[in-house]
This record gives sequence, structure tokens and C-alpha cells, in this order.
Amino acid sequence: MSEYAFGIIGGSGLYGFEGFETVETLELDTPFGKPSSPIVVGSVHGKKLAFLARHGIGHVYSPTELNYRANIWAFKQLGIERIVSVSAVGSLRADYAPGDIIIPDQIFDFTKDRERSFFGNGMVVHISSADPFCPVLSRQLVQAVQGEDGARVHASGTLVTIEGPRFSTRGESNTFRKLGFALVGMTACPEAFLAREAEIHYATMAHVTDYDSWHETEEAVTVDMVVNTLKKNTRTAQNSLVRLVDILAADEDHADGCTCDEALKYAFITNLGSIDRGMKDKLSLLVEKYLG
Repeated sequence: MSEYAFGIIGGSGLYGFEGFETVETLELDTPFGKPSSPIVVGSVHGKKLAFLARHGIGHVYSPTELNYRANIWAFKQLGIERIVSVSAVGSLRADYAPGDIIIPDQIFDFTKDRERSFFGNGMVVHISSADPFCPVLSRQLVQAVQGEDGARVHASGTLVTIEGPRFSTRGESNTFRKLGFALVGMTACPEAFLAREAEIHYATMAHVTDYDSWHETEEAVTVDMVVNTLKKNTRTAQNSLVRLVDILAADEDHADGCTCDEALKYAFITNLGSIDRGMKDKLSLLVEKYLG
């Protein structure tokens, strides 16, 4: 069992985590380069948490420029078994209003130019991604947000991930709505898929900041709109994550109902005798328990 309750990847609006009882800053390196920022480790209610600023210190990396593989690998390297992603999103539904928090249960990948896997180059895997978010951790995250006075939380929705860094056109936004998507963001893919390859339980706390550009009576999304809404929601996010520490501690059966921690078990398709030794060594952190 990990010494960490969970790791946090903070997106737009959540660049740090107040309330850590002790703080240590870790400068890590990975086979895929350095993560977006140093990882800040602290404790809350006697449990260790790790925080990474997704866009770097000062928000210097666009969604396309992020080293998603290094970010997830760094958490795996620390032995972290759960990740909560905190992200800003636009709403594609009238009933998901700015200020609401959504715990999505599905993703649609509309990105174009990102490294989507740790594997390849002599070791091929086909990971099952039918359920990209951990259903158990997502349920616990819903419970944590519900405990916050005044918070409006919704427990489902498909999040379409666009390449960015620009916001959607009205044509794109209306097309996404016709396809039945609930939210639009820029960072869930490939982050969620890489977490699954790393066999880490992964869930997203999505903060609705705007109605994207489809709404006929609301202003189209702007940076100011995103930042101002997130400022109001930062305290809710942090309080909910502290509450999640206690929920996880009390829920001894937290792993029942998901297969996140064995997602690679049946994913290897390359003949074991043909697997490239260099790749096997490089990815030993992920594959050693299956390949020896």
C-alpha cells in the first residue's frame, strides 16, 4: 500500500495546495524527461499528498506542450496509486452552469499532436480504456465535493478534449453539443490514458468556468471568465480534497469495483520473447510485475 493518500495534478486556477502540514519539494527526472513542475509533498490529517502544477510554475506550458508522460511517470515513481486531476472546463449543457463541479465518467479524444502512450518501439500494448476514469475514486470524489456547503456537483458526463490552446469555434462547440458531449477541456487526454497504462486510479474534478461558445445569451469564453470563476472555486477544490483524504481512510474497500491496478495484465500483444530489451528496461517500473 502506498504511503500517499493520492496525488493531485492542478490545472488552471489551482497552482498550489494550501494547508499542507509539512512540505518537501522534489525535483524528479523520468525516462521521458522532467515533469511540468517540481512535486510538492505534504501531509493532511496525517496522510501524505503530492501536488504537481500541470502547466508549470507561472502557467508557462500550453496543453499541447505538456510532458504528460513525465508527469504521470513521476507520480508512479513515487509509488502513488491514485491521482485526482483538477481542471477547468467549458460546459456544453445548459444545466451544467459556471461554478458547478463535474466528475466526468467518459472522455472523447479530439486532440491531434500528443504522445499518447508509454509503449511502442518494440513493446506493443493495447490498453482497455472503455472506462477511462476510475469509477471508485470518482464516486469518492463526488462524495467529497458533496460535503462542501453550497457546492453543486454532477456525477457524470463525457468530456471532449480538444488540442487547444485556442478555445472552440461556435461551429465546433455546437457540433460537440449535437454529439452529446457535456464538457470541453484541453488536458484530460492523454493524461487519463497514461494513468491507466501506469495502473493508477484516476479521476477528474472538472470546474465549469463558462459555456464555451455555443450559448446564445451568454458571452463566449475568455481567459478572464476562466480565471475569475476558478478563483471562487479554489477553496471548494481544496476543502474537497482534504475531505477526500478522510473518505479514503474510512473506505477500506476502496479498490473493489475497478480494475485500474491490473490494467496492463492482458494488454501485451508483442510476443514475450520478441520484446525489445531496451524498452523492457526503460519501462521496468510499469512492466516488471508482468514480464519479470
